[in-house]
Amino acid sequence: QVQLVESGGGLVQPGGSLRLSCAASGSIFIIYAMGWYRQAPGKQRELVAAITSVGSTNYADSVKGRFTIFRDNAKNTVYLQMNSLKPDDTAVYYCNADLKVRIGVPRGEYWGQGTQVTVSS
Repeated sequence: QVQLVESGGGLVQPGGSLRLSCAASGSIFIIYAMGWYRQAPGKQRELVAAITSVGSTNYADSVKGRFTIFRDNAKNTVYLQMNSLKPDDTAVYYCNADLKVRIGVPRGEYWGQGTQVTVSS
């Protein structure tokens, strides 16, 4: 059983910062890419940022220069440092991992339960 547990969400004023964390645990052989998605009310879930096992990153245009994704492979943990937050960043943020639970089985995609980020004065 694989679990992704997020933490670090909350309420912050515009211009403020938050750091999200997501720790993967359970029966894991190898984690390939990890990422963060978000879903605002009435909108589709969208990719915010992703990082491969060797550190290559990809960002949504709307967060480039403000958000930074990084990971600690030894801890199976991915982080999202969010700076200069705007009200439009308000959403539920979900952690995602592309991984294998053991040799010989297909890769699978796993999701966390989501953490609320609210940017408001």
